[in-house]
Amino acid sequence: MKMPVKFRTYCPFCRTHQIHEVEKVKKGKTRGLNWIDRQKARRGAVGNRGKFSKVPGGDKPTKKINVRYRCTVCKKAHLRAGFRAGKFELTE
Repeated sequence: MKMPVKFRTYCPFCRTHQIHEVEKVKKGKTRGLNWIDRQKARRGAVGNRGKFSKVPGGDKPTKKINVRYRCTVCKKAHLRAGFRAGKFELTE
């Protein structure tokens, strides 16, 4: 999917239509282990591991893409619901 780098859309902060710059949201850093990882570690490596012994399913063919829209007037950014796309490209 191709998307322009700048286009005019609604700004919820200005409450008017303004030109927005588009940027793809990058994944943030993880902060330590999640509770599920700690739970897996507690179960030990011997015997049946219960719900962790199931074979996980595969990945989906497309991933959801999050896009950040930054208003050029007030400089604030907002997000919208992510959408699925095989390829994502920002065009001039």
